[in-house]
Amino acid sequence: MNFRRTLLLAPLALLLGAAPAEPPVVRVRLDTSAGPILLALDARRAPATTANFLAYVDDGRFDGTTFYRATRRKRDPQTGFIQGGIRMDARRILPTFPLETTAKTGIRHLDATISMARGGGAAAAGGNFFLTVGPAPSMDARGEFRGYAAFGRVIGGMATVKRILALPTGGGRDAMKGQMILKPIRILRARRIDGTAKPTGRPKVWKLFER
Repeated sequence: MNFRRTLLLAPLALLLGAAPAEPPVVRVRLDTSAGPILLALDARRAPATTANFLAYVDDGRFDGTTFYRATRRKRDPQTGFIQGGIRMDARRILPTFPLETTAKTGIRHLDATISMARGGGAAAAGGNFFLTVGPAPSMDARGEFRGYAAFGRVIGGMATVKRILALPTGGGRDAMKGQMILKPIRILRARRIDGTAKPTGRPKVWKLFER
């Protein structure tokens, strides 16, 4: 496509109401009660997972939720991951979507990776996410194990992430036994820095219960 044709098509796209494409990397700031965390989401390699996370951000669905889980490795308690999001709050949840595995995206679970928590099956549970401290290759896809959907990195505020990881934990059951943060850290607000916000327009039912 030559330059003149590009100039002609750009106004036409605006007239037709075409949504602008996401930048290849979209930064999101999480303001938490423990300090700020800055994320860089890979919209180029993990478009579906990034779009899902941004839908929660743009709707304000993460505002007022928490980091509620801290999982530390026995051999090195200063490494592991923290998990946050809507937990089981059906009032905030958006539809699930197909899992973008690390085998598909090429994004590995290294130190300071953001990835989606999920249940079983082929769908990704889109309202909860985790941040790694130290590499976590066991979460990558391998063989029949589909792994988790890594889709970006923490680029600021790792000191905050590490403080949350070190908080006292207990409670929980099954895979989460002993891993629930006793005094969860509030996510005060989540806002994108890059691109244009695209709210879903879906009902914000949880706001009916806010004081």
